[in-house]
Amino acid sequence: MANRPSSPYEQQLSDFRLAYSKAGSITSIVLVLAGFGLDYFSYPERLLEFSLLRLLVVLLTLGILRLLFTEVGRQHVRSLTMLWLLLPQIMIAFMIYETDGAQSIYFVGLHLALYAVGIILPISFFEGIGFGVLTLLLYVAACALHPDAAGNTSRLVTNSLFILFSAGASAVCTWFNEKARLRLFQLQHEVSEKNASLRDINNTLAEVKGQLLQREKMAAIGTLSAGLLHELNNPVNYSLMAINMGLTCKGVEGDDMLKESLNDAREGMQRIQNIVTDLKTFAYQKPGQDSQRPFLLENAVRSAVRLAGYELKGIDVPVELPQDTHVLGDEPAIIGVLINLLSNAAHAVQAARREQPRIAVTVAQRGDRLSVSVRDNGSGIAPENLGRVFEPFFTTRDVGAGLGLGLSVSYGIVQRHGGTLAVESEPGSWTEFTFDLPRP
Repeated sequence: MANRPSSPYEQQLSDFRLAYSKAGSITSIVLVLAGFGLDYFSYPERLLEFSLLRLLVVLLTLGILRLLFTEVGRQHVRSLTMLWLLLPQIMIAFMIYETDGAQSIYFVGLHLALYAVGIILPISFFEGIGFGVLTLLLYVAACALHPDAAGNTSRLVTNSLFILFSAGASAVCTWFNEKARLRLFQLQHEVSEKNASLRDINNTLAEVKGQLLQREKMAAIGTLSAGLLHELNNPVNYSLMAINMGLTCKGVEGDDMLKESLNDAREGMQRIQNIVTDLKTFAYQKPGQDSQRPFLLENAVRSAVRLAGYELKGIDVPVELPQDTHVLGDEPAIIGVLINLLSNAAHAVQAARREQPRIAVTVAQRGDRLSVSVRDNGSGIAPENLGRVFEPFFTTRDVGAGLGLGLSVSYGIVQRHGGTLAVESEPGSWTEFTFDLPRP
């Protein structure tokens, strides 16, 4: 009957039993061969007969040992173990019958096997009892069939009791060994579970640390922005007022170059004003439930494109939006996600050296959520890295070019909004990041 492990403990015990069965069978072969010396000094007249018998047992044990290295041997390891254990016992019983019966010194070998099985081999309690009973029956049969059995009855009973005691002690050892193995496995299993739990905790802490670092950076930007906003707004407003007044002067209408210069100056100041307005989003963001409020995703996309404008120079960035882009969430955090995706896309496009670099931002309605897609025609992501892009501190950029926290933090932000930040890529062709946000 095949022994199919039904639990992790049974699987481990099966491997354990297989290893010990191999080692035990080799030990049995050595001991059987070492018995040549016992035969030579105790019964030299039967040396040839017993030597052939020992060689037969060794050959049979070697066959079982070879079988243990196969899949069939693994499946039937318990039966094969009991078989090679019984081979020396049968041999010893035959030698007892052929020599002095109950008076034969060979019965000591039966005790040796019983103690070795109980102390060393990982057999079950009932297997231990079965092995002891079979050993006792073999001894009784060998002595009872001997011609001098009638005159050695007391010695037979005495030796049988000793074998019974040895079998009992062996079974007790087997019982406690089995309990110890089960307890050891339980401890190993608990340690394995604790290690797995610690790995999960360490991964979580790494993600939290990355998010905290990113939040500290955003907080630093916010603090800096808050201090500069007032100082920047006033001169910008004064300058715009002055430019607008200058454009109303009569002399400007007659000087095309002056008018064009003033218009350029006004456009530049308006751009500065827009950037300051975008920075306000970071400077005055509120943590907690207040950050989950309706906002126009269109404004967040425009702000992200403007704030990432330096890295997007020379790159075509078409934006496709539906009519209604109201969403519910943390606007500053979503702007941060979009800036990170645009920045990464810009680096990928620049690395690919495309003749027509392009990053397409598409917003589309998907049921009660808005889906956002950022797709570039850059160098793509290698398949071995695609599953790791959201891991904290993972980056393919050069040392010092980034901490590898942006996508990890962005993933957490999108997850906090009930969505998932996903990525698809074709190496050498394109990469697309997508996420969705709830409608208010």
